[in-house]
Amino acid sequence: MELAGANAAGEEVEGCAVHGEYKVPGGKLVVVDLEVADGVLRDVRVAGDFFLEPDEALLDINRALEGAPADADAQQLAARIEAALPEGAVLFGFTAEAVGIAVRRALANATDWHDYDWQLIHDGPQSPALHMALDEVLTAEVAAGRRPPTLRVWEWGAPAVVIGSFQSLRNEVDPEGAARHGMTVVRRISGGGAMFIEPGSTITYSLSVPEALVQGLSFTDSYAYLDDWVLAALGDMGVKAWYQPLNDIATDAGKIAGAAQKRMVAGGGAVLHHVTMAYDIDADKMLDVLRIGREKLSDKGTKSAKKRVDPLRRQTGLPREAVIERMVETFRGRYGLAQGAVTAEEMARAEELAATKFATQEWTARVP
Repeated sequence: MELAGANAAGEEVEGCAVHGEYKVPGGKLVVVDLEVADGVLRDVRVAGDFFLEPDEALLDINRALEGAPADADAQQLAARIEAALPEGAVLFGFTAEAVGIAVRRALANATDWHDYDWQLIHDGPQSPALHMALDEVLTAEVAAGRRPPTLRVWEWGAPAVVIGSFQSLRNEVDPEGAARHGMTVVRRISGGGAMFIEPGSTITYSLSVPEALVQGLSFTDSYAYLDDWVLAALGDMGVKAWYQPLNDIATDAGKIAGAAQKRMVAGGGAVLHHVTMAYDIDADKMLDVLRIGREKLSDKGTKSAKKRVDPLRRQTGLPREAVIERMVETFRGRYGLAQGAVTAEEMARAEELAATKFATQEWTARVP
Protein backbone atom coordinates (compact mmCIF):
# COMPACT_ATOMS: atom_id res chain seq x y z
CA MET A 1 0.00 0.00 0.00
CA GLU A 2 1.48 3.35 -1.01
CA LEU A 3 1.22 6.27 1.39
CA ALA A 4 0.67 8.71 -1.48
CA GLY A 5 -1.56 8.16 -4.49
CA ALA A 6 0.66 7.15 -7.38
CA ASN A 7 -1.47 8.84 -10.04
CA ALA A 8 -1.58 12.10 -8.13
CA ALA A 9 2.17 12.06 -7.62
CA GLY A 10 2.81 11.48 -11.32
CA GLU A 11 0.48 14.29 -12.33
CA GLU A 12 2.09 16.74 -9.88
CA VAL A 13 5.59 16.28 -11.31
CA GLU A 14 4.62 16.13 -15.01
CA GLY A 15 7.25 18.01 -16.98
CA CYS A 16 9.51 18.57 -13.95
CA ALA A 17 12.83 17.07 -12.96
CA VAL A 18 12.50 15.30 -9.60
CA HIS A 19 14.94 13.70 -7.17
CA GLY A 20 14.34 10.82 -4.77
CA GLU A 21 16.46 9.03 -2.19
CA TYR A 22 15.97 5.86 -0.19
CA LYS A 23 18.39 4.54 2.41
CA VAL A 24 17.90 0.79 2.57
CA PRO A 25 17.59 -0.19 6.27
CA GLY A 26 20.90 -1.83 7.11
CA GLY A 27 22.03 -1.28 3.54
CA LYS A 28 23.03 1.41 1.07
CA LEU A 29 21.65 4.65 -0.35
CA VAL A 30 19.74 4.60 -3.63
CA VAL A 31 19.32 7.92 -5.50
CA VAL A 32 17.07 8.49 -8.51
CA ASP A 33 16.73 11.54 -10.76
CA LEU A 34 14.05 11.55 -13.44
CA GLU A 35 11.41 13.47 -15.33
CA VAL A 36 7.80 12.66 -16.18
CA ALA A 37 6.44 13.29 -19.67
CA ASP A 38 3.05 12.15 -20.97
CA GLY A 39 2.54 10.02 -17.87
CA VAL A 40 5.75 7.97 -18.15
CA LEU A 41 9.25 8.15 -16.69
CA ARG A 42 11.93 9.82 -18.79
CA ASP A 43 15.67 10.50 -18.47
CA VAL A 44 15.99 8.14 -15.51
CA ARG A 45 19.36 8.13 -13.74
CA VAL A 46 19.98 5.75 -10.83
CA ALA A 47 22.98 6.25 -8.53
CA GLY A 48 24.08 5.47 -4.98
CA ASP A 49 26.77 4.01 -2.74
CA PHE A 50 25.64 0.43 -3.39
CA PHE A 51 27.62 -2.33 -5.13
CA LEU A 52 26.57 -3.75 -8.48
CA GLU A 53 28.10 -6.31 -10.81
CA PRO A 54 28.56 -6.11 -13.70
CA ASP A 55 29.02 -2.35 -14.10
CA GLU A 56 26.87 -2.34 -17.22
CA ALA A 57 23.87 -3.52 -15.17
CA LEU A 58 23.35 0.10 -14.05
CA LEU A 59 22.50 1.02 -17.64
CA ASP A 60 20.09 -1.92 -17.75
CA ILE A 61 18.34 -0.57 -14.63
CA ASN A 62 18.03 2.89 -16.15
CA ARG A 63 16.69 1.47 -19.43
CA ALA A 64 14.18 -0.72 -17.57
CA LEU A 65 12.69 2.34 -15.87
CA GLU A 66 12.67 4.49 -19.00
CA GLY A 67 9.09 4.69 -20.25
CA ALA A 68 7.60 3.04 -17.17
CA PRO A 69 4.15 4.37 -16.20
CA ALA A 70 4.39 7.13 -13.59
CA ASP A 71 1.62 5.43 -11.62
CA ALA A 72 3.50 2.10 -11.33
CA ASP A 73 4.10 1.07 -7.73
CA ALA A 74 7.46 0.01 -6.30
CA GLN A 75 6.82 -3.69 -6.89
CA GLN A 76 5.88 -3.14 -10.53
CA LEU A 77 8.99 -1.04 -11.10
CA ALA A 78 11.10 -3.73 -9.41
CA ALA A 79 9.66 -6.37 -11.73
CA ARG A 80 10.74 -4.33 -14.76
CA ILE A 81 14.26 -4.02 -13.34
CA GLU A 82 14.57 -7.71 -12.47
CA ALA A 83 13.45 -8.69 -15.97
CA ALA A 84 16.11 -6.44 -17.51
CA LEU A 85 19.10 -7.45 -15.36
CA PRO A 86 21.66 -9.74 -16.99
CA GLU A 87 21.89 -13.31 -15.73
CA GLY A 88 24.13 -13.52 -12.68
CA ALA A 89 23.88 -9.81 -11.83
CA VAL A 90 24.69 -9.11 -8.17
CA LEU A 91 22.99 -6.29 -6.25
CA PHE A 92 24.73 -5.78 -2.90
CA GLY A 93 23.38 -3.34 -0.32
CA PHE A 94 20.19 -2.71 -2.27
CA THR A 95 17.45 -4.45 -4.23
CA ALA A 96 15.36 -3.80 -7.33
CA GLU A 97 12.47 -2.90 -5.02
CA ALA A 98 14.68 -0.33 -3.27
CA VAL A 99 15.15 1.38 -6.62
CA GLY A 100 11.38 1.30 -7.11
CA ILE A 101 10.88 2.89 -3.70
CA ALA A 102 13.37 5.65 -4.55
CA VAL A 103 11.39 6.34 -7.73
CA ARG A 104 8.12 6.51 -5.80
CA ARG A 105 9.71 8.90 -3.29
CA ALA A 106 10.90 11.12 -6.15
CA LEU A 107 7.42 11.20 -7.66
CA ALA A 108 5.86 11.94 -4.26
CA ASN A 109 8.28 14.81 -3.57
CA ALA A 110 9.39 13.03 -0.40
CA THR A 111 11.77 14.79 1.94
CA ASP A 112 14.96 13.47 3.53
CA TRP A 113 16.13 13.31 7.15
CA HIS A 114 18.69 16.03 6.42
CA ASP A 115 16.01 18.45 5.23
CA TYR A 116 14.96 19.15 8.83
CA ASP A 117 16.29 20.66 12.04
CA TRP A 118 15.63 17.86 14.51
CA GLN A 119 14.81 18.53 18.14
CA LEU A 120 15.38 16.29 21.18
CA ILE A 121 13.05 16.22 24.17
CA HIS A 122 14.20 14.18 27.16
CA ASP A 123 12.43 15.27 30.32
CA GLY A 124 12.06 13.77 33.79
CA PRO A 125 9.59 11.02 34.73
CA GLN A 126 5.96 11.58 33.75
CA SER A 127 2.74 9.65 34.25
CA PRO A 128 1.67 7.05 31.69
CA ALA A 129 -1.45 9.07 30.75
CA LEU A 130 0.63 12.22 30.20
CA HIS A 131 3.02 10.32 27.93
CA MET A 132 0.07 9.21 25.79
CA ALA A 133 -1.15 12.80 25.60
CA LEU A 134 2.26 14.26 24.77
CA ASP A 135 2.58 11.92 21.79
CA GLU A 136 -0.72 13.16 20.40
CA VAL A 137 -0.08 16.85 21.07
CA LEU A 138 3.50 17.00 19.80
CA THR A 139 2.70 15.07 16.61
CA ALA A 140 -0.26 17.36 15.93
CA GLU A 141 2.09 20.33 16.33
CA VAL A 142 4.49 18.83 13.79
CA ALA A 143 1.57 18.30 11.39
CA ALA A 144 0.56 21.94 11.82
CA GLY A 145 4.10 23.14 11.14
CA ARG A 146 4.45 24.73 14.57
CA ARG A 147 7.05 22.26 15.83
CA PRO A 148 10.14 20.81 14.12
CA PRO A 149 10.42 17.04 13.75
CA THR A 150 11.06 15.69 17.22
CA LEU A 151 12.75 12.73 18.90
CA ARG A 152 11.31 12.35 22.41
CA VAL A 153 12.90 9.96 24.91
CA TRP A 154 10.48 8.97 27.66
CA GLU A 155 11.08 8.55 31.37
CA TRP A 156 8.31 6.63 33.11
CA GLY A 157 6.89 7.89 36.39
CA ALA A 158 5.05 4.65 37.18
CA PRO A 159 4.84 1.03 36.00
CA ALA A 160 2.22 0.55 33.31
CA VAL A 161 0.59 -1.65 30.75
CA VAL A 162 0.08 0.23 27.47
CA ILE A 163 -2.47 -1.41 25.19
CA GLY A 164 -2.96 -0.72 21.50
CA SER A 165 -5.75 1.46 20.22
CA PHE A 166 -7.83 -1.47 18.99
CA GLN A 167 -7.10 -4.11 21.62
CA SER A 168 -9.71 -5.53 23.95
CA LEU A 169 -8.93 -4.48 27.50
CA ARG A 170 -10.24 -7.64 29.12
CA ASN A 171 -8.48 -9.88 26.62
CA GLU A 172 -5.08 -8.25 27.18
CA VAL A 173 -4.85 -7.40 30.87
CA ASP A 174 -5.50 -9.39 34.02
CA PRO A 175 -6.93 -6.67 36.33
CA GLU A 176 -6.02 -8.58 39.47
CA GLY A 177 -2.44 -9.06 38.29
CA ALA A 178 -2.17 -5.39 37.32
CA ALA A 179 -3.49 -4.29 40.72
CA ARG A 180 -1.22 -6.71 42.54
CA HIS A 181 1.85 -5.16 40.91
CA GLY A 182 0.66 -1.54 40.98
CA MET A 183 0.41 -1.28 37.19
CA THR A 184 -1.47 1.62 35.59
CA VAL A 185 -3.32 0.57 32.43
CA VAL A 186 -3.51 3.11 29.59
CA ARG A 187 -4.52 2.94 25.94
CA ARG A 188 -2.41 4.67 23.26
CA ILE A 189 -3.61 6.15 19.95
CA SER A 190 -1.59 3.75 17.78
CA GLY A 191 -2.38 0.14 17.02
CA GLY A 192 -0.30 -2.91 17.86
CA GLY A 193 0.04 -5.02 20.96
CA ALA A 194 0.32 -4.53 24.70
CA MET A 195 3.56 -3.28 26.24
CA PHE A 196 4.69 -4.15 29.76
CA ILE A 197 6.46 -1.15 31.33
CA GLU A 198 8.66 -0.84 34.41
CA PRO A 199 10.47 2.52 34.71
CA GLY A 200 14.03 1.29 35.20
CA SER A 201 13.65 -1.60 32.79
CA THR A 202 12.22 0.11 29.73
CA ILE A 203 13.54 2.45 27.03
CA THR A 204 10.80 4.23 25.10
CA TYR A 205 11.10 6.89 22.41
CA SER A 206 8.82 8.64 19.94
CA LEU A 207 9.48 10.19 16.56
CA SER A 208 7.01 12.88 15.47
CA VAL A 209 7.79 13.49 11.80
CA PRO A 210 6.21 15.22 8.79
CA GLU A 211 4.36 12.83 6.53
CA ALA A 212 6.59 13.98 3.67
CA LEU A 213 9.50 12.06 5.23
CA VAL A 214 7.81 8.71 4.53
CA GLN A 215 6.10 9.58 1.25
CA GLY A 216 6.51 6.82 -1.30
CA LEU A 217 7.09 4.15 1.34
CA SER A 218 4.66 1.38 2.15
CA PHE A 219 3.50 1.17 5.75
CA THR A 220 5.75 -1.86 6.21
CA ASP A 221 8.80 -0.11 4.78
CA SER A 222 8.21 3.02 6.85
CA TYR A 223 8.71 1.10 10.10
CA ALA A 224 12.19 -0.07 9.20
CA TYR A 225 13.04 3.28 7.56
CA LEU A 226 12.24 5.30 10.68
CA ASP A 227 14.28 3.00 12.91
CA ASP A 228 17.33 2.38 10.74
CA TRP A 229 19.29 4.75 12.98
CA VAL A 230 18.52 2.77 16.13
CA LEU A 231 19.62 -0.48 14.48
CA ALA A 232 22.92 1.26 13.75
CA ALA A 233 23.15 2.42 17.38
CA LEU A 234 22.55 -1.12 18.62
CA GLY A 235 25.20 -2.40 16.22
CA ASP A 236 27.71 0.05 17.66
CA MET A 237 26.93 -1.43 21.09
CA GLY A 238 27.63 -4.94 19.84
CA VAL A 239 23.99 -5.93 19.32
CA LYS A 240 23.24 -7.31 15.87
CA ALA A 241 19.58 -6.39 15.45
CA TRP A 242 17.15 -6.29 12.55
CA TYR A 243 13.56 -5.38 11.82
CA GLN A 244 11.18 -8.32 11.90
CA PRO A 245 8.05 -7.26 9.99
CA LEU A 246 5.75 -5.75 10.77
CA ASN A 247 6.85 -4.00 13.92
CA ASP A 248 9.45 -5.89 15.98
CA ILE A 249 13.17 -5.29 16.48
CA ALA A 250 14.82 -8.65 17.08
CA THR A 251 18.17 -10.37 17.58
CA ASP A 252 19.27 -13.99 17.45
CA ALA A 253 18.50 -14.17 21.16
CA GLY A 254 14.94 -12.83 20.93
CA LYS A 255 12.75 -9.77 20.54
CA ILE A 256 14.05 -6.56 22.12
CA ALA A 257 11.53 -3.96 20.97
CA GLY A 258 8.12 -3.31 19.43
CA ALA A 259 7.07 -0.31 17.35
CA ALA A 260 3.72 1.29 16.53
CA GLN A 261 2.57 4.15 14.33
CA LYS A 262 -0.28 6.62 14.00
CA ARG A 263 -0.94 8.84 10.97
CA MET A 264 -2.35 12.32 11.51
CA VAL A 265 -3.88 13.93 8.44
CA ALA A 266 -4.58 17.43 9.76
CA GLY A 267 -2.41 20.28 8.52
CA GLY A 268 0.49 19.02 6.43
CA GLY A 269 0.16 15.54 7.87
CA ALA A 270 2.48 13.82 10.34
CA VAL A 271 3.46 10.36 11.54
CA LEU A 272 3.87 9.30 15.15
CA HIS A 273 6.32 6.40 15.39
CA HIS A 274 7.06 5.14 18.88
CA VAL A 275 9.12 2.22 20.15
CA THR A 276 9.38 0.44 23.48
CA MET A 277 12.58 -1.50 24.12
CA ALA A 278 13.24 -4.01 26.89
CA TYR A 279 16.33 -2.93 28.81
CA ASP A 280 15.51 -5.49 31.48
CA ILE A 281 12.38 -7.52 32.19
CA ASP A 282 10.66 -9.46 34.95
CA ALA A 283 9.11 -12.22 32.85
CA ASP A 284 7.17 -13.75 35.75
CA LYS A 285 5.52 -10.41 36.54
CA MET A 286 4.80 -9.76 32.87
CA LEU A 287 3.04 -13.11 32.52
CA ASP A 288 1.06 -12.39 35.69
CA VAL A 289 -0.27 -9.14 34.18
CA LEU A 290 -0.63 -9.77 30.45
CA ARG A 291 -3.18 -12.35 29.40
CA ILE A 292 -2.05 -12.27 25.78
CA GLY A 293 1.44 -13.24 26.90
CA ARG A 294 0.14 -16.46 28.39
CA GLU A 295 -1.94 -17.30 25.35
CA LYS A 296 0.88 -16.68 22.84
CA LEU A 297 3.38 -18.71 24.81
CA SER A 298 1.23 -21.36 26.47
CA ASP A 299 2.44 -24.07 24.13
CA LYS A 300 6.09 -23.31 24.85
CA GLY A 301 6.07 -23.32 28.63
CA THR A 302 7.15 -20.63 31.10
CA LYS A 303 10.87 -21.27 30.63
CA SER A 304 10.58 -20.58 26.89
CA ALA A 305 8.33 -17.59 27.56
CA LYS A 306 11.07 -15.94 29.57
CA LYS A 307 13.43 -16.28 26.64
CA ARG A 308 11.00 -14.69 24.15
CA VAL A 309 12.19 -11.18 25.08
CA ASP A 310 15.95 -10.74 25.46
CA PRO A 311 16.78 -7.52 27.32
CA LEU A 312 19.42 -4.99 26.30
CA ARG A 313 21.02 -5.03 29.74
CA ARG A 314 22.27 -8.54 29.16
CA GLN A 315 23.19 -7.97 25.52
CA THR A 316 25.10 -4.69 26.00
CA GLY A 317 26.37 -4.87 29.58
CA LEU A 318 25.77 -1.10 29.73
CA PRO A 319 23.70 0.95 32.19
CA ARG A 320 20.31 2.03 30.85
CA GLU A 321 21.39 5.69 30.77
CA ALA A 322 24.44 4.78 28.67
CA VAL A 323 22.31 2.88 26.16
CA ILE A 324 20.04 5.91 25.75
CA GLU A 325 23.03 8.23 25.41
CA ARG A 326 24.55 6.05 22.69
CA MET A 327 21.22 5.97 20.83
CA VAL A 328 20.84 9.75 20.97
CA GLU A 329 24.42 10.30 19.82
CA THR A 330 23.90 8.01 16.84
CA PHE A 331 20.83 9.99 15.80
CA ARG A 332 22.68 13.28 16.28
CA GLY A 333 25.65 12.08 14.27
CA ARG A 334 23.44 11.06 11.36
CA TYR A 335 20.90 13.84 11.17
CA GLY A 336 21.76 16.57 13.67
CA LEU A 337 19.80 17.02 16.89
CA ALA A 338 19.33 20.16 18.99
CA GLN A 339 18.15 20.16 22.58
CA GLY A 340 14.51 21.17 22.85
CA ALA A 341 11.64 21.23 25.31
CA VAL A 342 7.89 20.91 25.53
CA THR A 343 6.47 24.42 25.43
CA ALA A 344 4.15 25.69 28.15
CA GLU A 345 1.26 25.70 25.69
CA GLU A 346 1.98 22.12 24.59
CA MET A 347 2.22 20.92 28.17
CA ALA A 348 -1.06 22.61 29.14
CA ARG A 349 -2.82 20.91 26.23
CA ALA A 350 -1.24 17.56 27.06
CA GLU A 351 -2.21 17.77 30.74
CA GLU A 352 -5.80 18.57 29.77
CA LEU A 353 -5.85 15.70 27.27
CA ALA A 354 -4.40 13.31 29.84
CA ALA A 355 -7.13 14.23 32.34
CA THR A 356 -10.05 14.22 29.91
CA LYS A 357 -9.06 11.31 27.68
CA PHE A 358 -6.12 9.08 28.50
CA ALA A 359 -6.71 8.78 32.26
CA THR A 360 -10.42 8.04 31.82
CA GLN A 361 -12.04 4.63 31.95
CA GLU A 362 -14.17 5.64 28.96
CA TRP A 363 -11.05 5.79 26.75
CA THR A 364 -9.13 2.93 28.32
CA ALA A 365 -12.13 0.56 28.04
CA ARG A 366 -13.38 1.88 24.69
CA VAL A 367 -12.78 -1.65 23.38
CA PRO A 368 -13.95 -3.60 26.47
